[in-house]
Amino acid sequence: MNQVSLSKSKAWSAEEFRATSMQVALLKRIWVFPWSQFLYAEGTNNEVRAAFSTHDVVVKGSGLSALIEDLAAQKVSSIREPARADAFVVGASGPQIREVSVNKAQES
Repeated sequence: MNQVSLSKSKAWSAEEFRATSMQVALLKRIWVFPWSQFLYAEGTNNEVRAAFSTHDVVVKGSGLSALIEDLAAQKVSSIREPARADAFVVGASGPQIREVSVNKAQES
């Protein structure tokens, strides 16, 4: 599989073609979500939410419009939460992730 890094800090990775699942690596826990349970993604350049049937993945940062595009194509294979010191790098170019959270989806 050919992985393409979208930022120098490798905050997320995207496959050339559709991935089978997305790994979310938080500082203290790792989640794997199959794309077959993906519902939708929404957001802005500063915050993106990917909704799966059981959980929501929320990514905060800057320059995240490229992440929305990769989520829409289901090409994202991994998202990594940055270490605390890396979350506030000043002067870095390209997309930056400051925070990643995984929350149980709310039932209606």
